[in-house]
Amino acid sequence: MDERVVASWALIVCYAAVIVLLVVRGAKRNKSVSDYALGNIAFSPVAVGLALAASTTSAATFIINPGFVAYYGLSAVFALCVALPFAMFLSLIVLTHGFRRYGDSVKALTLSQWVGRRYQSRGLAVFFAFLALLLVTFIVLILVGLTKVLAASLDLNESVVLAALVVFSFGYMMFGGANSMVYTNTVQALIMLVVAVILILSGYEFFAGGIPHFIEQLRDIDPSLATLFNTSSPLFRDAFEVVFCAMVVGVAIVCQPHIITKSLLLKESRDVNRYLVSGMIVQMIFFMVVVAGLYARLRFPDLKYEGHPIGLDSVISTYLVTEFSWYVGVFVFLGLISAGMSTLEGLIQSMSITITNDLVRNIHEQLTGRPLSDRFLFRLNRYVIVALALLSFCLAYWQLVAPNLSVAIFAQLGVYAFFAAAFVPVLFGTFLRDTPRIAATAAAVTAIVVHFGLYYTGDSYFPYFEDVSVKNPAIAAALAISAASLVGGGCYLAFRGRGDSLAGS
Repeated sequence: MDERVVASWALIVCYAAVIVLLVVRGAKRNKSVSDYALGNIAFSPVAVGLALAASTTSAATFIINPGFVAYYGLSAVFALCVALPFAMFLSLIVLTHGFRRYGDSVKALTLSQWVGRRYQSRGLAVFFAFLALLLVTFIVLILVGLTKVLAASLDLNESVVLAALVVFSFGYMMFGGANSMVYTNTVQALIMLVVAVILILSGYEFFAGGIPHFIEQLRDIDPSLATLFNTSSPLFRDAFEVVFCAMVVGVAIVCQPHIITKSLLLKESRDVNRYLVSGMIVQMIFFMVVVAGLYARLRFPDLKYEGHPIGLDSVISTYLVTEFSWYVGVFVFLGLISAGMSTLEGLIQSMSITITNDLVRNIHEQLTGRPLSDRFLFRLNRYVIVALALLSFCLAYWQLVAPNLSVAIFAQLGVYAFFAAAFVPVLFGTFLRDTPRIAATAAAVTAIVVHFGLYYTGDSYFPYFEDVSVKNPAIAAALAISAASLVGGGCYLAFRGRGDSLAGS
């Protein structure tokens, strides 16, 4: 066993010990579902901003997206590091104040509960709780990304690593919750920040002749790597995919439970601006990590290592074990683990609370007319996490052995569907106080139908999906969001003021 592997083992043991200590510290204050969901500690807005950055930019940003950049070049950099982040930041600024103000006034614990109370509709709350199950695809992406990195660094079988990872992460989140998560996310964000800088600067020698020479090196490998649009790629072919779809997805991407609800952790409205500024500055640095994919392509021009092809999801793990000295490499390894774990925590927490509080509770009360005690829901939430762990393991194993280009395609199909459905209800509910319930419902249903309908049937009538082995989920999501906005807007104009539910008006 070489020194890199030994050091990686030592570091991961220490990391796990610190996480457990932080979880125990936060878990001691958990007495109810509300404590688990939102915490009962007055956290600094900067700490919550770091938690936002850590949970928004995850294993996808640090581990998976550099693989797309290595495969498809500057077109992927522009879509993932410019167009999408710009739209996402704009959406965060616009939506956060209003979402937090209303969520705080009705004491909403989740996005589903926020929508249900905003439109005075238990049915909508249950609908979005069901849709939240789609987010398990994002959990799968993180598990696969982390498994690739851990297996390469610890010299272990991927299946063994996946099983251990699921047991550890879901196990401590059974007890942690928001109190623990802000502690762990803050530590993880600081580690990620250092590692992001290391990765961004790791290819400095390629810039010896300036940026034009850097681009010329990419062009020598493959001319399509040095163009804004890569016509040979399945995801970044033209302005429609690289600019329009990336920006529409970026605007709506904040409507995920582990992102938009972070603002509910703030105890005072005056803290929102500091929270946003600190979170977005750190997020931008994190997004820039994808340029490491270009360095990896220059290091492995034919995308092979020791004669074996490098899979898209394995690009950054291969770059890690070959580029850095063992002592720098193990710290970068820790940062990649932190990137995945930070978002994984947020997803487990938000999904379990949504299922427990908005799905089980609402259905039980609707069928029996009797409320469930908070103590029962608090215990039930742990069993929900166990069920999520089993489902996530099975799906992640499938994506390890049989991915369609990348696990990111699988994850995007599910995650994009959720926030495509959530975007119009959140947007209208935040800014249009007289929005009728039918507008939110029609928009959400339209988004789901268009997204999945186009993705699964579009190859027979939609040019972008004809004769391709890999379909771009961002196209389906962008058109679904556009269609939902039109339908929601039309219903708003047609039905406002007609006695439909006007929650919070």
